[in-house]
Amino acid sequence: MALTQDEVLAGIRDIVVEVAGIDGALVSLEKKFADDLDVDSLSMVEVIVAAEEKFSVKIPDDEVTKMATVADAVNFIVAHS
Repeated sequence: MALTQDEVLAGIRDIVVEVAGIDGALVSLEKKFADDLDVDSLSMVEVIVAAEEKFSVKIPDDEVTKMATVADAVNFIVAHS
């Protein structure tokens, strides 16, 4: 069963809150991981690993480098779930 954008966004929000320790209300589709949410490269690896486990998807390294915004991550996971 395919995941919805809202389901994936909620999961990514939970992961970012846990990894980066920020307010979940700040996590929205248009936010940039590095610029808006202060997710550094090490934390981004943790976000990706957690997302792969949570959503049972494999996110290749070349795709990770393209994921600047929360929407980028959500859309990839929705497309590959």
